[in-house]
Parts: sequence; structure tokens; C-alpha cells
Amino acid sequence: MTKTRGFLVLTVLILVLALIFTGCSGGDKAQQENGKVVIGSKNFNENIILSEILAQLIEAKTELTVERKQNLGGTMVCFNALKSGDLDMYPDYTGTGLVAVLKQPVNTDPQEVYDYVQKEYNDQFKIKWMLPFGFNNTYAVAVRQETAEEHTLKKVSDLTPLTGQMVFGAEQEFFNRPDGYDGMTKIYNMKFKEHKAFETALKYQAVAQKKIDVTDAFSTDGELITYNLKILEDDKKFFPPYFCTTIVRMDTLKKYPELEKTLNLLADQISNDEMQQLNYQVAEKKRDTKDVAGEFLKKKGLI
Repeated sequence: MTKTRGFLVLTVLILVLALIFTGCSGGDKAQQENGKVVIGSKNFNENIILSEILAQLIEAKTELTVERKQNLGGTMVCFNALKSGDLDMYPDYTGTGLVAVLKQPVNTDPQEVYDYVQKEYNDQFKIKWMLPFGFNNTYAVAVRQETAEEHTLKKVSDLTPLTGQMVFGAEQEFFNRPDGYDGMTKIYNMKFKEHKAFETALKYQAVAQKKIDVTDAFSTDGELITYNLKILEDDKKFFPPYFCTTIVRMDTLKKYPELEKTLNLLADQISNDEMQQLNYQVAEKKRDTKDVAGEFLKKKGLI
């Protein structure tokens, strides 16, 4: 009788353990079948917002789980993480790929730049560029609205006759780049009365406070709304295109073939004005990135 009871207890224990291990194994298998992708971002608001949009879109449209590695650092930090396999994807800009990664000279033809970085990234790094989101976050020249109205400024060329009376201000990097101050003033034949370097966060305040008259900007910066600044048309096409999209490891796309179609749902979905407004909501209104990204996707009917 004792032996029988012992046998029954042993049998029950074996069954319980079997069920536990089956459950654990099943969970691991489900996670493996569903898969996981890791999405990174650079260390500025726009890139973080875009990475969150990608994450929520993938979570809504596929069975994949998403790990977010946002605010990692600059271009080369993210790019090296992508090459090594620490990331599966992140948002990047065609002009950055051309100049910063591939070390090529500036090219102002958007399609040529896209085609070139696509081929070289495919061949050299096994990384693919998805279809562009639509906006072009290139450098731009900005002035106060009142200045634009007073002098009827619409194009950068309109500034040229006035530059002898004006002060130009920008972050130090703009004075060091081939597609920055020296190139711009040469192409547009400008001779500013003075030029000053500022921290990026302070240059907008400086133009609003009339410490400077003209500044550089990124065309999708939310601060353009905050400080009521007007972007002038780059009528000589000096600044290179910085069209943005997702860059993805090709082995990730092969492993999860549903990803490419999902990511390309964002093609031509984000205009310059829309990206500027998203940046404004996060940077200036201090709203949560996840809320802003989710609202955008719902508004577009993508989730």
C-alpha cells in the first residue's frame, strides 16, 4: 500500500514537471516564432520620434516584438551598432549616408543620392534603405517673419543685397562643413557684416531676440514654429537633400519578410510640415513621444 502511494505521488510529480516544462518550452517557441527586432535612434528628438513610429507600426501590423534602443548617440554610433547586429534598423538621412558614412562629396540631386547610397549600402554593408518618408530635413536659411515681410524675402538670393547690414549666427558645426557657411556665402555671393557661433539651443533665441538677423536651421525643426521664423527657398539648390527613411539589415528583412512591406507603409506619409509639427509637440510642448507617435499613426490610418 505504501509502495502504491509512493508510486502515485511520483507519477503526479512527473506529470506536473512535464506540464511545467511543456509550458515553458511552448512560450519560448512562441517567442521564437514571433521573433523580435531591435530599433535604434540617434540622440535628437526627430530621430527618436521616428523610431517610436516604426516601433508602434511594427507592433500593430506584425507578430514581431520590438525592443527599443533610443537616444543612442550620433550617426556612427548607430551605424556601427547596425553593422554589428546590435540593431536591426533605425531612421537615417540620405545626405548623412552620402557624406558622413560613404565620405562622398555633396550631391544636390535627391534621386541620385538615394540611388547611390542604396547601392553602396547594399553592396558594402548588406543594409537596405526603405522608401523615403517624404520630408527633407536639410539645412535651410531662416529669418524672423517681420524681417521677411519688411524686405519681401522669399528666396535666399533675396538676402544677398542686404547681407552687408546683417549678422549671421549658427552652431559651430555649420561654419566647419563644406555644405555650410563658406559654401553658402560663396554660392550666393554674400558678405555678412558679422557672423557668430552659438550653441544649437541658443541660436533660435538669438535670432528671436534680434542679436542676429539670419540663422541656419533644419527645415523640420519645431523651433521654427516657436520663434515664428520663415525659411527662405534655397533657389540655387546649394544644400544637399536629407531625405529620411528606415535603414534595415538585409538579413533581418530575409528573416522577417513581412517587415519591408510594413515599413514601406510610411512611404510619402510625412511631409516637412508634419515632421516639423511632430518635433514641435515633443520639443516645445513637452509631450510624450509615444503619445505623439501613436496619434500620428492613427491619424494616417496606419494603426
